[in-house]
Amino acid sequence: MKQILLCLTAVLFLFSSSQAQILKKVLGDKKDSTGKSSGVLSNVLGSGTGSLSTDEIAAGLKEALSVGAEKAGSSLSALNGYFGNAAIKILMPDEAKKAEEKLRAIGLGKQVDEAILSMNRAAEDAAKSAAPIFVNAIKQMSIKDAANILKGGDFAATNYLKDKTTTSLTEAFRPVIEKSLEKVDATKYWNTVVTAYNKVSLNKINPDLSAYVTEKALTGIFYQVGQEEQQIRKDPLARTSDLLKKVFGN
Repeated sequence: MKQILLCLTAVLFLFSSSQAQILKKVLGDKKDSTGKSSGVLSNVLGSGTGSLSTDEIAAGLKEALSVGAEKAGSSLSALNGYFGNAAIKILMPDEAKKAEEKLRAIGLGKQVDEAILSMNRAAEDAAKSAAPIFVNAIKQMSIKDAANILKGGDFAATNYLKDKTTTSLTEAFRPVIEKSLEKVDATKYWNTVVTAYNKVSLNKINPDLSAYVTEKALTGIFYQVGQEEQQIRKDPLARTSDLLKKVFGN
């Protein structure tokens, strides 16, 4: 019995030692010339960063954000970027749902379809202005921001961009969308739809079309950025540079 206990003690000692070595490797505990641990981001995170330096991690996160934002803006600003994507296609406002049903019932389905198409075309036009706003926010990312993104959830990078750019994007999108709505005759189609509905209903509707489309356009672009972030986090093939492979594969 005594021999068994001694053997168990030895095994536990070896296990603890090996665990300590593994933990040390995971934490990336490096010493500088004074013997203190180096790596600001590693210390902030309190978790594994392997052999990556603080600069590499921050640069990798900035590149991931840039890649995701660029792809999202490019895909959504293309023809049918919104209209052809069921997840973000802009439909009639909630308060106009009954109006849509009644208008289709009386033979005005074509006008409703034109109104919906024109709203999506306006959003596609506005999406072109998103890239420089995203780039500016990414440039301002701090070490603390990088730490929060790295230890955050699957949409931490997208949420960072949403927090930093929503106000600027709204200011940039609204005038572009207003012009686009005019360019594609959305206002005319919408006025046709609303006027026709108001003639047959006691509940008049007159929502702010440009504000509605702006809100939906922003929802769509952040949805798309989120999808791109998921690709980079989970799909090795989406990591298009050595830096992305190193940071997200670590």
